[in-house]
Amino acid sequence: MASSNGNGEIPKSIKFLFGGTAGCAATLFVQPLDLVKNRMQLSGEGGKAREHKTSFHALRAILKNEGVTGIYTGLSAGLLRQATYTTTRLGVYTTLFDKFKGKDGSPPGFFTKAGIGVTAGAIGAFVGTPAEISLIRMTADGRLPAAERRNYTSAFNALSRITSEEGILTLWRGAGPTMVRAMVVNAAQLASYSQAKQTLKSTGYFGDNIFLHFCASMISGLVTTAASMPVDIAKTRIQNMKMIDGKPEYRGALDVVYKTMRNEGFFSLWKGFTPYYARLGPHTVLTFIFLEQMNKSYAKYVLKDDSAGGGL
Repeated sequence: MASSNGNGEIPKSIKFLFGGTAGCAATLFVQPLDLVKNRMQLSGEGGKAREHKTSFHALRAILKNEGVTGIYTGLSAGLLRQATYTTTRLGVYTTLFDKFKGKDGSPPGFFTKAGIGVTAGAIGAFVGTPAEISLIRMTADGRLPAAERRNYTSAFNALSRITSEEGILTLWRGAGPTMVRAMVVNAAQLASYSQAKQTLKSTGYFGDNIFLHFCASMISGLVTTAASMPVDIAKTRIQNMKMIDGKPEYRGALDVVYKTMRNEGFFSLWKGFTPYYARLGPHTVLTFIFLEQMNKSYAKYVLKDDSAGGGL
């Protein structure tokens, strides 16, 4: 089978498939943290009193009011988001990563990695925005009074109702800040992961194994969380907003940032940092570990190449 590919490399279609599968597998573990993160980011919106003082308070409230199954609200949308966004961004990233390798097989430089990450993030975010809106709305529903809830039954029900009730273009509401967030996340996450992995390995204390992938992922997750949270809050609030007297709550991402800072303080732009990192860190770890292992297994069992690394 290796010879059918011509150059002994993993086919692009397989890279896309592995990227989405790795993201979906990671989401099964971290969906509750995504729910808590979204509730925290919406808490205190519009000048109202903050519903949740801490992430643990938010988690207790969800368990009390919505039950154990409530912490997996929006799982179908989370999986659809990974199947679209992550499949695209990691597929594009690994494809471009290989394209910009040196003639001797050396990895591209840090700024090239960042540029590749920005490109992959923007493309992936545009493709994944409809699923992102479904996820935001489904995870936010439980905080609303019963009469105001949207009560979507699944991601596909959400997509269908949004299209019929608000128009198909609503599926890409907030696509701008979503793409900006993805560009920041991917430039930080993918480039910092590759760089951290390369740097740690060069110390001589790490082999190319799961422990190396774990350490590099945690470093990457911390860098990414700090860089992307303000954009993520703007994206979350725009995608969850309703029309009030025929007018949207926010005019755009900058309006969200301005009103959030004015009403809730500057550091509220990093509201939900703990669940965001608790979600992004493990999700980054799990996604890259799953992806690295799938790439290595494909290289070993299909391409018959025992020396191949994970590819990032």
